[in-house]
Amino acid sequence: MTVDRERIAAEALAWVGTPYVHQASIKGVGCDCLGLVRGVWRSIEGDEPWVVPRYSPRWDETTPAEPLLCGLRRHFVSRGQEIELGRVLAFRMTPGARVKHLGLVTGRRRHQWKVTHAYWGRAAVESWLSPWWHKRLVASFEFPSLAAQSQ
Repeated sequence: MTVDRERIAAEALAWVGTPYVHQASIKGVGCDCLGLVRGVWRSIEGDEPWVVPRYSPRWDETTPAEPLLCGLRRHFVSRGQEIELGRVLAFRMTPGARVKHLGLVTGRRRHQWKVTHAYWGRAAVESWLSPWWHKRLVASFEFPSLAAQSQ
């Protein structure tokens, strides 16, 4: 099956409205930001290649370890901070804190991108990638099957 950016975006958008539930990854039932990415992975790539360890919901952790960022680098293809439809974006919510938030690029209107993500107090939503989010952007990643097609 051919993977394309539109298919990735459509799958992420299918999660919109899924309630926020920490560490969950079931469309329509519950997810957090990582759970959303994991669910899209299962749709695009198949079985998850890793078991996600328990993690804290706190966005302000400042320990030097970067487990989420390391996991992304291990299983996705790094694309710097380049934004493109279907990419996974990683965010650092406060300066000096760990990377603790993810979103998927799901659209664009004129010169502004849209990102689908899930966060506490909300459901999975699509929102604009505003200057507030741009300032927190750390890295961009591509799904491996999509990256392999473009080689």
